Amino acid sequence: MIVFTCEDTFEAMMTCIYEAWSSKAGHKNIKLKTEPIGNLELFCEYRHTDGDMEKCRKVIRAIQQKISRRAYHMVFRCAASEHPEKLDIIYRFLLLGFYYGSRVLSMLSHPAVMAFFELDRKVSNETHLFREFTRFSSSENGVLSALIEPKSNILPLLYPSFEDRMPSENWMITDVNRRLAAVHPAADETYLTSLSADELTLIRQDYFQQDIYTDMWTGFFQNIAIKERKNPACQRTHLPLWYRKYAVEFSPDPDI
Repeated sequence: MIVFTCEDTFEAMMTCIYEAWSSKAGHKNIKLKTEPIGNLELFCEYRHTDGDMEKCRKVIRAIQQKISRRAYHMVFRCAASEHPEKLDIIYRFLLLGFYYGSRVLSMLSHPAVMAFFELDRKVSNETHLFREFTRFSSSENGVLSALIEPKSNILPLLYPSFEDRMPSENWMITDVNRRLAAVHPAADETYLTSLSADELTLIRQDYFQQDIYTDMWTGFFQNIAIKERKNPACQRTHLPLWYRKYAVEFSPDPDI
C-alpha cells in the first residue's frame, strides 16, 4: 500500500490527488491522508507531496469539466472538513466522478458517494450555523471583530456572507483554533492572513471589551426572555453550548 500524504491545505490536497492518480500504482493500492500522520501502518510506503499550483489547477479544471461545477464546490467544502479520512473520501468520489461524469451526483446509494455527501453536509451545516451565530464586537479603533472556533476550516466559506452584509465596514473574523483571520477593509476585498500568538491574544482581549452595542444586545436578549417559559434543553438543540463561547449575549467573560 502506498500512502500519499500532504499538508492540510486545499492546494496541497489537490496536488496529492494529482500525484496519486499519476502514479499508476492501482487505485486499490493507494491511500491518501493529510498531515500530521498519527501511527504509521505496517507494510505501507509513505510519500509526502508538496503543493503545486499548476497541478492544483489541473485537478480543479478536470473536476469542473468532467463532472460539474457543483461537484467542485462540494470537493472544496469537503476539503475543509476536520475528518481524518477526508482526502481519501474525496479521491474515491473522484474515481467514480471521472468515470460516470455528472451522473455520479445521483448515485447516492454508492458508499463512496454517500461518504462524500456526508462530509459536504456536515461542513455546509456548520458554515450555516456560524453564519447565524457569529457575533461582532467593536474595538477601540472602530474595527468590528468576531471570534469563532469551528471544528472544520470554514472561514473561507463563511466570510463571503459578511462581505454582502457589511461591505462598508472594517471588520475581521478570527478562527481561534487555526490562528487564521479574514480581514475586510471598508469597501475593499477581504483577505486571509495568519496570526501570531501575541496578535491572537490582543484580539481576544479587545473582543471582550464591553461597548454600547454589546450592552444593548445583552440587555435585549435578557429582557425579551420569558422566565416562566425558560427551557435550557430546548435552547441547546437550537444553539449548542460549544457555539456560545463567543456569543456576547450569553457571557462576555472569556473564561466560560
